[in-house]
Amino acid sequence: MKTEPSKRAGGRIPSLLRRFMASSALAALAGPALAATETMTAGGIFRSSEVVTFSVLIGIISAAMISAIWLIRQRGNIESENRELNTALADANHRISRFQALIADKNRRIVVWEGQSNKPEFLGQLPPETGAPQDDRDFLAFGRWIKSQSASELEKAIELLRSNAQSFDLVVETNRNEIIEAQGRVSGGRAFVRFVALNNLRAELAEVKMERDRLHGSLSSLHTLLDAIDLPVWQRGPDGAILWVNEAYTEAVEAANPAAAVKESRELLATVAREKIRALSTYDSPYRDKVSTVVRGNRTFFDVVDAKSTSGSAGMAINISDVEAVREELNRTLKSHAETLDHLATPVATFDGSQRLQFYNQAFQRLWDLDMSFLERKPGNGEILDRLRAGGKLPEQLNWKQWKDSALAVYQAIETQSDLWHLPNGQTLRVFATARPQGGATWVFENLTEKVDLEMRYNTLVQVQGETIDHLSEGVAVFGPDGRIKLSNPAFRALWGVTETEAKPGTHIRAIEQVCAPSYDQPDGWKRFSHLITSFDDERPSCQGILELRTGLILDFAVIPLPNAQTMLTFVNITDSARVERALTEKNDALRMADHLKNDFVQHVSYELRSPLTNIIGFADLLKTPAFGTLTERQAEYVDHISTSSSLLLTIVNDILDLATVDAGIVELDLSEINLTDFLDEVALQMADRLQESAVTLQIDTPDMLGLFVADHQRLKQILIKLLTNAANFAPDGSTISLKCRRDASDFVFSVTDNGAGIPQDILDTVFNRFESHGQHGGAGLGLSIVESFVSLHHGTVSIRSREGEGTEVTCRIPSGDLPRIAAAE
Repeated sequence: MKTEPSKRAGGRIPSLLRRFMASSALAALAGPALAATETMTAGGIFRSSEVVTFSVLIGIISAAMISAIWLIRQRGNIESENRELNTALADANHRISRFQALIADKNRRIVVWEGQSNKPEFLGQLPPETGAPQDDRDFLAFGRWIKSQSASELEKAIELLRSNAQSFDLVVETNRNEIIEAQGRVSGGRAFVRFVALNNLRAELAEVKMERDRLHGSLSSLHTLLDAIDLPVWQRGPDGAILWVNEAYTEAVEAANPAAAVKESRELLATVAREKIRALSTYDSPYRDKVSTVVRGNRTFFDVVDAKSTSGSAGMAINISDVEAVREELNRTLKSHAETLDHLATPVATFDGSQRLQFYNQAFQRLWDLDMSFLERKPGNGEILDRLRAGGKLPEQLNWKQWKDSALAVYQAIETQSDLWHLPNGQTLRVFATARPQGGATWVFENLTEKVDLEMRYNTLVQVQGETIDHLSEGVAVFGPDGRIKLSNPAFRALWGVTETEAKPGTHIRAIEQVCAPSYDQPDGWKRFSHLITSFDDERPSCQGILELRTGLILDFAVIPLPNAQTMLTFVNITDSARVERALTEKNDALRMADHLKNDFVQHVSYELRSPLTNIIGFADLLKTPAFGTLTERQAEYVDHISTSSSLLLTIVNDILDLATVDAGIVELDLSEINLTDFLDEVALQMADRLQESAVTLQIDTPDMLGLFVADHQRLKQILIKLLTNAANFAPDGSTISLKCRRDASDFVFSVTDNGAGIPQDILDTVFNRFESHGQHGGAGLGLSIVESFVSLHHGTVSIRSREGEGTEVTCRIPSGDLPRIAAAE
């Protein structure tokens, strides 16, 4: 009984496994196992626990097999999805490439902002002909390449786009008159602005749109303006029906509003007036006329203007009721004025807007002596000027047409024009031309002949006086009886250190006194002037004197009474003359003192110095005499030195005395006839010892007969001795000095030449200066000075020529003198 259930159970399990394995891909693998199980089961080998364990094993194997199968299927699914994703990525890249190609189009540029603070990103470019900058930073400076109004609208739209995500579509115009479409959008937190350069139809459409907006704006502004004015304005269609009216029209026809007036077809003008306007108005000639109508129960006059066009007509009515009333009053006033002007002595003429004569008075006709018949036919203003010019009554002009046009310009002027006409008959007219409010002009002719003549004389006198006073070297100031200055010239202000402002007319003399106080330390100076100027004495005496200022100026002043109780102060700067006078006086005193000192010196030298020198020389000569004893060699040498030095000192003293007497002007030449041949022998004999000491030979070159010559024998001899001595001093030992003499007419010309070292060029001009000694043999430097002085006393000239290494040549030219008359008589 127990075996049967086991059999039944063992029979069910293999059957289930077989069905399960058969339904899966593991049936092939599990087939032998199942067969073994069935065999085991059929044979009764396995027990129930073994069957359970085996079943669990089989389940685990089945689960592992199932997981492996699932993973294989999942892998296939993933590979399929990867293939789909790769396909989608390729499609996306393809679309991005197409989009990039679209963005890179040269007719588009996109600016992208991500967030508020991020820098924009730029894509694409606009054509260069639009004027858009290629650089990113310059592109956003819209005001530089887009017209100001379009740039302002674009900047505001971009600001609203980025801050409030407000999209926009704009058409902007560049400075090159190119049209660009700007579109602003927001997507994914980014703000995009696309700029598209429009071409062909789109550009034309954009231009038409912009033109439409401009016209719409202009029309709106015009309607607003017309609504603001108080003149009725209307617009009619081709059929004559009212299409639009302004506020003034609405009030005139007593309508509730302009729309009601149009809807109810309320007319301002009567039917007859409207028909007349329609009949007379043309495209080329608008209707203009005065029309009478009733407004709010009152008769009103309008000046109506109605212009016709292809789309209807437009008109305007100007209320001239008040103007008509004023015109009537004006006509009455003009008539009264005409009656008044006709009795005036001043010529007056009135012209209308067409420049034709409307009125003239009798004085006008008498002034220009024009025919009454000519004036009554109301000639034009230009015609009258031509008639006056033809009659020789107007001043001649270089350019008549230009002068005439300038005169007639009063009809277009706002201000009154005035001019002076100097007529050929000697009259001077001041011409006033005034434009009239109602048109035309009024001409007034004022005769200024006598006045101009007096003014010219007065102005000429004032100018002459002013110019004369201003250019005077004397300081001039004129004061009135009240002590206030009337005028002053620049010399007065310069002398006292006063500015033009401080001495302006009207300044009181006390203020002038305070300003001049620093220049003059005497308190009674200007007070005295003030008393003389402001005194009420019947007799105002003049006075004069000299003032010495702190600035060093010396002024010679004078107070001169003038007519009309005025007083003139004059100041003459005598500083220079006073200083010169003082200097001359001081110099004269100094010269006198110097002359006195010189005379004293000459006298002192003559009597105090020469006498001891003579004694020294005499005693030295006595010591050399054997009668006083024999001297040793050294003593004899000392005595020779004493004698030589004393002689040299005596020569210098004599030279100084000679120069002093020449400078003092007390030297008088002792003229006599000199035999020049004997004279030269005398000089040669006197120079023999001196030349022998210097081992120098004298060569005299003279003609056979030099003849007689009138001169001071002693002074001429001194000249030659000085020249020969000077040449011997500078001539080398064993050399020869030359004396050349000749007669040139009545002049005696001689020159002394040596072949010494010569004189440098830089000191050649100073050789005649006193006490100028050059070279090792130079003495006191008086020789050539004495030569020049004695030659000058003989009215002669002396010159020197020398070069270093070539010697020196001194040439003298002395004219023959005239013997005194007494000597000649004897």
